[in-house]
Amino acid sequence: MHPIDFFWRAADRWPERIAIDAPEGLLRYDTLAAHVSALAAAFIALDPTPQSRVGICAANSTAHIVALLAVLASGKVWVPLNVKSTAPEIRRLVDATEPTLLVADADGMALLGEAPGTRIHCETGQDGLDIASLAAQHAGAPRPVIDLPLEATQAIKFTGGTTGAPKGVMQPYRAWLANIANQVQAWGFDEHERYVLAAPITHGTSTYLLPILAQGGCHVVLASGGAEAVRQAFRTRGGTACFMPPTLIYMLMALPGASRADFPRLRRLIYGGAAMPPEKIRAVRAFFGPVLGTTYGQTEAPQILTVMRPEDFEEEANWASVGRTTWFSDVAIMAPTGELLPRGEVGEVVARGDLLMSGYWRLPEKTAETLVDGWLHTGDRGLIDARGFLYLKDRLKDLVITGGFNVYPVDVENALGQHPAVHECAVFGVPDDKWGEAVQAAVQLRPGQHAAEAELIAFVRERLGPVHTPKRIHFHASLPRSPVGKVLKAAVRELALASYSH
Repeated sequence: MHPIDFFWRAADRWPERIAIDAPEGLLRYDTLAAHVSALAAAFIALDPTPQSRVGICAANSTAHIVALLAVLASGKVWVPLNVKSTAPEIRRLVDATEPTLLVADADGMALLGEAPGTRIHCETGQDGLDIASLAAQHAGAPRPVIDLPLEATQAIKFTGGTTGAPKGVMQPYRAWLANIANQVQAWGFDEHERYVLAAPITHGTSTYLLPILAQGGCHVVLASGGAEAVRQAFRTRGGTACFMPPTLIYMLMALPGASRADFPRLRRLIYGGAAMPPEKIRAVRAFFGPVLGTTYGQTEAPQILTVMRPEDFEEEANWASVGRTTWFSDVAIMAPTGELLPRGEVGEVVARGDLLMSGYWRLPEKTAETLVDGWLHTGDRGLIDARGFLYLKDRLKDLVITGGFNVYPVDVENALGQHPAVHECAVFGVPDDKWGEAVQAAVQLRPGQHAAEAELIAFVRERLGPVHTPKRIHFHASLPRSPVGKVLKAAVRELALASYSH
């Protein structure tokens, strides 16, 4: 069995149910299945090679969902390309994975530029190939038969590396199957679910597409971005469940006139991508009721290694936890020596099981560093208590999670370092009520050089886009260093935090 088979079975069982509720109209399961079969046949006709890559660079839409399902149905490998990214970053990922087919909306096409690959437009009426026309050409095509092992790759999703060699996480079929089962079991999704696509399909939302469809539920596509569009989807379109970063949850609560009555059918409000402080958890539960849940995972073990269900949040002592281990995974705490530690002791969080990646795309040495004797080394430090709840203490990896997006400081440091006035810099995250963490930078300028904060911020934004751009830059005559001259990032961060108290 392969991940797409969950969708095929649902289409056979609930052909008349609505699978997608989008601004452009409603789409039944049987119609969606026909579109997916036809487009999958078109993909195979354009490139018959199994496991060839297909990049999709588009905002959330019906066409995006159809294209993604067709990639899964055709035995090809999905490469998500963030339409909020920059053209150089997109080109870097395309060059790394060499997709033969590139599906994109108008904004995505502009980002693709001269990148190699056959273009397929999400919209109709464009020059060249488009999804609707290709599906029409192959109308009535049978569902493709996938003859690939469960270790074969279903997706290559990137984590970090926007200025160096990007790390493409190879997620195999077995990891996607484990995710589907875990999501359905953890949240109790059923045929009455109406899932609001509030976060990008290219990111965490992708892990909810098939679990919802497997159970005969409906995906609600927004007409636009932003908190007001999300509120309207819950208020007038019957939304029952959603995954979003804490930032968006706070924005919903802050909307003018916002109340629990705006979310009449909400039963699962799942957050991820950043921690939620206890005072925020209390406020969110007071506003929305006992519907809050969260998960812990990584691109290397997608989304749901552990889960905190709404009932787990009933006990305030659990609020600092990320929950207990889900099906098909083992989570443990490991000492630097490689031995597993008893409950209550702090060490590195490690995991093994079906949910894990098979490795990093064309990076065997990085794979060997991260997957050791079957254990995934997450780079996070934490402990597991006597009841099996995982508590994260800090991160071994120098990662900032801002608004649900991962930012690796080295990427921002490399960009800042290209400015002629910058001698050296250090990038880090600080707690932020809106973003979870905010990206900030400390900079030491070259002797005799000058650069304003706004100038450096604009310099990074132009190269990496808004997510990676520092919210604030701290200037130092000399950055604090170790005896061997290494910049002490912890000390730099402490100085930045101290500046807020003066």
